[in-house]
Amino acid sequence: MNERVLIVGSGIAGMCTALALSSKGFQVQMLERDSAPPEGDADNAFFDWQRRGAAQFRHPHAFLGLMCNLLEENYPDLLEEFYAAGARRIEFQDMLSPELESQYVPAPGDEKLWVLMCRRAIIETVLRRYVERLPDIEILNGIHIDGLITEPRGRSLRAVGVRVRRDCVAEFGETLHADVIVDASGRTTHFPRWLEAQGAPVTEENDAAEIVYYTRHYRLNPGVSEPPRGGKERSAGDLGYLKFGVFPGDNGNFAIIVCLHNGEAELREAVKDGSSFDAICRSIPGVAPWLQEGQFVATTEPFGIGDIRAVWRHFVVDGRPLATNFFAVGDAALRTNPLYGRGCSTGILHAHLLAEVLSEVSDPISRALVFDQRTEAEIRPIFTASLREDQNGIKRALASHQDMPLEQGKSLKSWLGLAFGDALAYAARNNLHVLRGMLRTVNLLEKPGDFLKDSRTRLIILGYMLRGRKNNATARVQNGPDRQQMLELVGDQSIA
Repeated sequence: MNERVLIVGSGIAGMCTALALSSKGFQVQMLERDSAPPEGDADNAFFDWQRRGAAQFRHPHAFLGLMCNLLEENYPDLLEEFYAAGARRIEFQDMLSPELESQYVPAPGDEKLWVLMCRRAIIETVLRRYVERLPDIEILNGIHIDGLITEPRGRSLRAVGVRVRRDCVAEFGETLHADVIVDASGRTTHFPRWLEAQGAPVTEENDAAEIVYYTRHYRLNPGVSEPPRGGKERSAGDLGYLKFGVFPGDNGNFAIIVCLHNGEAELREAVKDGSSFDAICRSIPGVAPWLQEGQFVATTEPFGIGDIRAVWRHFVVDGRPLATNFFAVGDAALRTNPLYGRGCSTGILHAHLLAEVLSEVSDPISRALVFDQRTEAEIRPIFTASLREDQNGIKRALASHQDMPLEQGKSLKSWLGLAFGDALAYAARNNLHVLRGMLRTVNLLEKPGDFLKDSRTRLIILGYMLRGRKNNATARVQNGPDRQQMLELVGDQSIA
């Protein structure tokens, strides 16, 4: 494994790719436009690190079981450094409501159902410093990529390097060559444009989620504890016209998101204002306990992220790689709605898939084909499930405008499907066996929906279906103001 790999981008996907390749014996050089993280703790990184290459850097993240177990299995010492920086490990039992916790009996696989809670600043800072200490990895900062260098090779191109310039240099400065080029530059990658300019257009699936979400960060005052988990009123959910979520973090920090359909012009304007954002959150019973007067301080104003899409880029077309020795990982290759928190997990999975392929396969064309096949097999089901959730979310948001929160099936088959979904949601809140299976899907520990193959699970859900859709549908929509009440609330807030 004497091959030299050049990775463009040192976000989470890029650094995990470097880690995975280094463990296989590859020599890795990373090129990053942004500076290294500042000295100091997580607060220094969160407030002071200019991460232009990661638009989602300060938005809350969910570090799911797939990512956490890969870290624990491959880099246990790195995981200990996350803990030391303030990241918290939340086990399956910690996620249970008081009612379900009283029924809890450990079962095989429960040890895999855990998540990390912290700001992304901790993950990136600790991961970056860990990677920098490895002898086979070099990170160059302040590097701008101006093009991909290829040469013809049969019916494809062969990637051989990149054109780069350093900070404060107006013209092309130099070229860097490598045996393998990896694009980990994120959702705004320029590599598809450069490939198209060289006669190898990248086709893509691209579907808008038609939403925008806003985040505000807070810190609990000294001596104040987090509200208890697992109560009747959940701190994350869906009001039909608005989605919300509380993200407990590290060192007393937490964040709240408010997600809205693009058509909610008045509410989208309101959430930009800190006072209105807090008023919206306090009106939701599951969120209100986090914003009790005198128990917290806001550490940021609300800020948003848009252009949320499900994107899958195809670098193999009709069985032929567009460019050999070139691979895209993470958001540069595919991305899902960040609302579901799957991007970091699919990114680290993608990184390890690439490392396995490069270490097992030597022929450049075979490498491209096998990596494409394994990506389809492992990540496509997650992508498809996320896209379906986006489409259902759009339908629910539009239905709320017509005061029809309960979807109506157009046929018996579609009605039964909706009734099954309502029963599943209710069962997951009230039955430990169903919840355990649901969390395996949520944490990407198995293919989406595989837990429904279990006959016991199906029988339990069937029993809940007998309650009727109207009763079960309450599990989907949380308590809170209806759309008209919320519009009145923000209207009163703006007058005040």
